[in-house]
Amino acid sequence: MRACNLPDCSTARSELSDLLVSAGWRPSVISDAELALHEVFVNAWRHGGTPAPMVVLALTGPRLRVSVADNNPIFPTVHLPTDPLAPSGRGLFLVRALTHRLGAEPRKTGKVVWFELEASA
Repeated sequence: MRACNLPDCSTARSELSDLLVSAGWRPSVISDAELALHEVFVNAWRHGGTPAPMVVLALTGPRLRVSVADNNPIFPTVHLPTDPLAPSGRGLFLVRALTHRLGAEPRKTGKVVWFELEASA
C-alpha cells in the first residue's frame, strides 16, 4: 500500500471560476478553463515534483492566462499515449484542445506551464 497525498486544486479552481463569472464569461468556457487548470496543476504535482504548485491567474480584457509553476526543469510534451487504453498521458493533449495557446517557460528552479483562453471561445 502506498500513501498518496493529492494536492488541493479546489481553491485555485474556485478563484478561477469566480473571476470568469464576474467577467461575464460563458459557462462552457469556464468549464474548459477549470478542466485545463486541473490538468496543468496535477501535472505540476505529479511530474514536476511540487507538493503545492503555484497558480497565477491573469485576466486582461477578453484574454485569460493561467500559469502553474513547478520544480522540474524538463519541459512537457504534448502527445497521445500509444496505448489507447493507458490510464493517463492525455492531460496536455486535452489542455491544448480546450485552450487557444499552451506553452512553458523556464524559471530559476523548474518551469511555468501556461495556457490562454479567449472569452469568445
